[in-house]
Formats: sequence, structure tokens, C-alpha cells
Amino acid sequence: MPKASELKKGFAIESNGKTLLIKDIEVTTPGGRGGAKIYKLRCTDLNTGARVDERFKSDDVVDTVDMFKRAVSFSYVDGDEYIFMDNEDYTQFTFKQADIADELLFITEDVQGLMVVLINGAAVALELPATVVLSIAETDPSIKGASASARTKPARLSTGLTVQVPEYIDGEDRVIVNTAERKYMSRA
Repeated sequence: MPKASELKKGFAIESNGKTLLIKDIEVTTPGGRGGAKIYKLRCTDLNTGARVDERFKSDDVVDTVDMFKRAVSFSYVDGDEYIFMDNEDYTQFTFKQADIADELLFITEDVQGLMVVLINGAAVALELPATVVLSIAETDPSIKGASASARTKPARLSTGLTVQVPEYIDGEDRVIVNTAERKYMSRA
């Protein structure tokens, strides 16, 4: 069983009789001497879908739940449901649009490396690859000779995500985006 300091986003834990999926972790350090770091976890209750906040000290031991990951591909949309298909046995996994709204900002038909997280045989979350390649839908025109400057401009991508890109990036370019930080990395 790991300590709270070893938990990561996407882990599933048992707390107060609930199975929780960690969506975000915020670490705070108390001002006093010798104070242990506090880990505030923003979680989703897998049974009810409700948002739950939990707090642990860095050395608290936490019960984790066994998770399995399967490689999937985006298949199609049916109303407000998104269907993903297992790459090996073609099992379909369905997610509501509201449940994966953040992940949809990085998902296109071409995205490779998607994983579905399974707990007790039920699909509970999508795990994104570290980087994705997306097309720019709209941005200001590129500025000639701007490659030496560190100035940026906003660019709206084909999925609706807006990131800051260097001024020399053009509207027809494809860019590599870091999914964890939601930041531009380079041209594709």
C-alpha cells in the first residue's frame, strides 16, 4: 500500500468505504517547522459519479484499488456518448461526454496511445498519451522573422483547445501538445 506522497493522477483508491478515482492532486506545505506536506486529492466517486475531496499527510498509507489498462481507439459518437474500441479484442467502451470533457480536448480520430482504465471490469476513465498532434483551426497570421523572439500568440486547435504558440506558427501547421500541461511543445 503506497503512501499519499506516492499517489498520482489516475490512481484509484479506497477511502471511507468509497472507491475514488484521482482527478487532480494539490500539494501544500504548512508554514511551520517539521510540518508534513498535505496532499489534497480531487476525486470522482466511481459508484455515484460525485466529486469528492480527500486530504492526506505525506506519510499516510492509502489503500489502492487494482486497475487494468487496455489500449483503445476512438470509434464513433452516438448522441452524447463516445464509443472507444479495444485494439485487441474489439470490446466497446462507452463514456458520457460530461465524464470525459477534459480528455475530449485532445482526442481526434488520429490519436494513438489512448488507454481505458478498468476497475472490476468496468471502464472508469480514459488515459491520454503524453503528447498528441493536433491541427491549428485558427490563429493570427505568422510574423516573418519572428523565430528569434520568445513572444507567443493564442491558437485555437481543431478540438477546441486553446494554447499559446510562438509567433512564427502558421494557421495551417500541425503542432505537438503536452496533454498533462496543456502546452505547445513543437511543430509536428
